[in-house]
Amino acid sequence: ILTDSICVPGFDPSLSMMTGITPINPMIPGMGLVPPPPPTDVPVVKEIIHCKSCTLFPPNPNLPPPSTRERPPGCKTVFVGGLPENATEEIIQEVFEQCGDITAIRKSKKNFCHIRFAEEFMVDKAIYLSGYRMRLGSSTDKKDSGRLHVDFAQARDDFYEWECKQRMLAREERHRRKMEEDRLRPPSPPAIMHYSEHEAALLAEKLKDDSKFSEAITVLLTWIERGEVNRRSANQFYSMVQSANSHVRRLMNEKAAHEQEMEQAKESFKNALTGILTQFEQIVAVFNASTRQKAWDHFSKAQRKNIDIWRKHSEELRNAHSEQLMGIRREEEMEMSDDDSGDNPSKKLRVDDSALAAQAYALKEENDSLRWQLDAYRNEVELLKQEKGQLFRTEESLTKDQQLQFLQQTMQGMQQQLLSIQEELNNKKSELEQAKEEQTHTQAMLKVLQEQLKSAKELAEINGHDESQANEINVLTVALVNQDREKNSEKRSPGLKSEKEALLIGIISTFLHVHPFGANIEYLWSYMQQLDSRISANEIEMLLMRLPRMFKQEFTGVGATLEKRWKFCAFEGIKTI
Repeated sequence: ILTDSICVPGFDPSLSMMTGITPINPMIPGMGLVPPPPPTDVPVVKEIIHCKSCTLFPPNPNLPPPSTRERPPGCKTVFVGGLPENATEEIIQEVFEQCGDITAIRKSKKNFCHIRFAEEFMVDKAIYLSGYRMRLGSSTDKKDSGRLHVDFAQARDDFYEWECKQRMLAREERHRRKMEEDRLRPPSPPAIMHYSEHEAALLAEKLKDDSKFSEAITVLLTWIERGEVNRRSANQFYSMVQSANSHVRRLMNEKAAHEQEMEQAKESFKNALTGILTQFEQIVAVFNASTRQKAWDHFSKAQRKNIDIWRKHSEELRNAHSEQLMGIRREEEMEMSDDDSGDNPSKKLRVDDSALAAQAYALKEENDSLRWQLDAYRNEVELLKQEKGQLFRTEESLTKDQQLQFLQQTMQGMQQQLLSIQEELNNKKSELEQAKEEQTHTQAMLKVLQEQLKSAKELAEINGHDESQANEINVLTVALVNQDREKNSEKRSPGLKSEKEALLIGIISTFLHVHPFGANIEYLWSYMQQLDSRISANEIEMLLMRLPRMFKQEFTGVGATLEKRWKFCAFEGIKTI
């Protein structure tokens, strides 16, 4: 039915699971089991299939391919529907046995059956026959023809076999991992012989040999941990322990030799790094000389670009090497300082007080920062010596003097600011006390005036005076109160504090002079906002209240239309002074 590339004899689908590779669907294109699919715009052409008892006619190539359900895991069973009514199991087996070995056929009376194959890839070959029209012999009877529909079927036997294969694969994977772990596991240590006098004598000889000391000391440790030391063998073990102790001096000498080699290597590395840094400085000096106008004008544009790139690269390398050399010197000085602090026994005392510990930590941090600054200044001085070839005065003392002067100036400014704030605070306190005294004085006068008014009303009623006389008394009382307020305000209002207040008073006076009927504070504040956006309405009102002989406040309207307005009255107030 199908091409040889699909019907591969002896194909074992379990080979992929045994090797740990994902199972391959034989119908996937490009895997070698089926030819690559033709382009989507070219329909697949199927041919007529002739059998002994029937003939299979292909479907219309222009129709879409028949739909199938999702393939169950381990599927070996297919559903075949649309069979002719007169089709028998022999005819079905004759048609589908070309797809592979059939293990079972379960036929129903309703023109469908289930076919179970031996392997999974045979199901894909059977799915290929979906859509074919089956005709028995040469008969044209309706019962002898039918359109086949082949689809995946879900069978418990297939799923059980698939689970068995998965468990087998998991067992093989666990076995493979175990074998890999056993192969990578480090070998067991060699067996330690049991203690005997003969073995102890041999071990004592090995302990004296430098090349066999590591192996012998392990055996000695094992014997001691096993409890082989007793009264009889104590002397022998003591001699072996003494032999082990004799290697301490040798190990210390070896350590000192290695440390000396390390110091020599560090010194040679530092010298080499210094030479490299010197050469880098010379290269950077060459580039800097090339970028000067005398030589720079004679280079072409491309040459200038290359020289600029090389110069930047050389400067980056020089700075990196300089930082590395500074780090080496800083480490050496820190080691020297640690050694000095270790030699001084007085610095080893511990202070339990937390305040002293915090102060010591802060001093240590400051000492480290000063040391690093000193290293930076020292390296800068050395670089200047190498470049110029002559000694220059370091700028460290000048920088410290400038910093000291700056700190002194800052401190003086802060002291002056503190004094001015204290002075302002004292002034505010005195003003507040005066205001309280004036308030109490005003309240006392108000009470006196109220009593006088009350007595004057009683006298007026007794003497039969009319209401006009009472009004005149009220007006007189209000005038006395206003006069008293003006006097208090004259005593309380100080002079102008700044040029800004004088400027504000001039602008407000001009504004109110052109508004003879006065203006409310919101209108005045909106006008001042156009000149200075930082000024507030409260600030303007306080300024107006401080000058009662220049500006006066009047109320206009009645009830809900009551409005408070300010007027310019300096021309009237100057006559009363």
